[in-house]
Amino acid sequence: MIYRLQRRFILICAVSVLLVVVLIFVLIAVFQLSSMNRTLDTLTDSLSAGNGRFPDSFGDRIPRPDAHKQEGGVQWITPETRFSTRYFTVWFDGSGELESMDTASIYSVTDAEAEEYAKRVVESGRERGWIANLRYKVFDTEEGMAVVFVDGTINQALMLQSLGISGVVLISAAVVILLLIVLFSKRVMKPVAQSYEKQKQFITDANHELKTPLTLILTNLDIAEAELGKNEWLDDIRSEGQRMAELVNQLVALSRMDEEQPARKDTDMRLSEMVSEAVSEFSVLAEDREKTLVSEVEPGIVYTGDEEMLRRLVSILLDNAIQYCDAGGEIAVTLKRRRHIVLSVENTYRAVDELELDRLFDRFYRADKARTYTGGFGVGLSIAKSIAHRHRGEIFAYKKDREHIGFRVVLKP
Repeated sequence: MIYRLQRRFILICAVSVLLVVVLIFVLIAVFQLSSMNRTLDTLTDSLSAGNGRFPDSFGDRIPRPDAHKQEGGVQWITPETRFSTRYFTVWFDGSGELESMDTASIYSVTDAEAEEYAKRVVESGRERGWIANLRYKVFDTEEGMAVVFVDGTINQALMLQSLGISGVVLISAAVVILLLIVLFSKRVMKPVAQSYEKQKQFITDANHELKTPLTLILTNLDIAEAELGKNEWLDDIRSEGQRMAELVNQLVALSRMDEEQPARKDTDMRLSEMVSEAVSEFSVLAEDREKTLVSEVEPGIVYTGDEEMLRRLVSILLDNAIQYCDAGGEIAVTLKRRRHIVLSVENTYRAVDELELDRLFDRFYRADKARTYTGGFGVGLSIAKSIAHRHRGEIFAYKKDREHIGFRVVLKP
C-alpha cells in the first residue's frame, strides 16, 4: 500500500510538473509569436507610411540622427533599417488592376510571385497577416490600394531557435525536479509508512490479545449452559462474543489484503457458475426476510483470478444488498461481458438520497448515523474494494434512481 501511495504521489507530481512546463512553453511561444508579429507590423506600418518605401529612402535628404525619436522613447527603426530589411510593395489602381511593383529590396521573390502574393492577399480581404514567410499589410493610396510585404524568415528562424532553447531548458528543469521528487518521495512517505505499520501492528496485536479471551468466554458459556441451562443473559453474552469475534476476523482479513505482495491463488474459474451459485445460496436468506432476489447471468464467462476472494466479493455485495434492501423490495444481480466483465448488484433503498456514495467504501462507515447494530460493521465494502483492486478491477456505488442503489464491479483481464 505504501509503495502504491508513493507511486501515486510521484505520478501526481510528474503530471503537475509536465502541465506547468507545457503551460510555460505555450506562454513563451505565444509571447514570442506576438512579439515577432509586432516587430514586423512596425516595419509594415513604417513602409505604408512612406507609400511602400521607408520614409528616408526617397529624396536626397540626409536623415537627422534624432529623426526617429518619439515621445515614448527612441524608436528602434533607424535610418539603417531600410538596408537590413527585405521587403517589396505592389500597387493597384482604383479599379483593382495591377499598377506597379517594387521588388528591388528583395532577392528571393520574383515579380510574378510578388503579383500572385498580392492578389491572394487582396482576395482574402484581410488587412494584416502571413503568406508563406512574408508578413503583409494592405493600405490605401491616392490612386487605389497597395500591399507591402516584409520577409520574416530570419525572425521566424530566431523565434524557433529561441523556442528550442526554452524547450530544452524547461525539459531539463522538469527532469531534475522529477529526479528530486523520486529521491525525496521516500522521505515524504516515511511518516505515512510508520503510521501504517503501527496500524497494522495494532490490528495484529489486538487480534492476538482479543482472540484468547473471546475463546475462553465462549468456552465457559458452553460449560455454564451445561450446568445452568439456556437463559436470556447467556444468549446475549454469546451473541455479543460471536459478533466481536467476527469483527476481529474481518479486521485481520482487511489488514492482510492491504499488504503489498499478498498471496493470490489464480485459477481459470467459471465466473458465471460461481455467481449463480452465490445467488442460489442467498435466495433462501432473501426469501426469509421477505425480499425478492432475481439474477441475469450471462453463461460461459470465464475469468482468471483468486476464486476464494471473488466468492467473498460476491457474498459481501449480496449480503449488503439483502441487509439494506427495503422491506418487500427487490435485489437484482447481473453479470455480463462487455469490454470487461461487469458484475452489478442493485437493490431497493428509498433513503438513497441521504447516502454519501463516495464514503460507502470507507472503513467503519455506516449510513446509519445512530450506528444501531444491523448485523454489519462497515468493513465488508472495504474488503470488497480491496479484492476488486487486487484483481486490477474497479468497484463503485451509484444511484440508479430515487429508490434504488447499485454496486458495480468491473473486472479487467
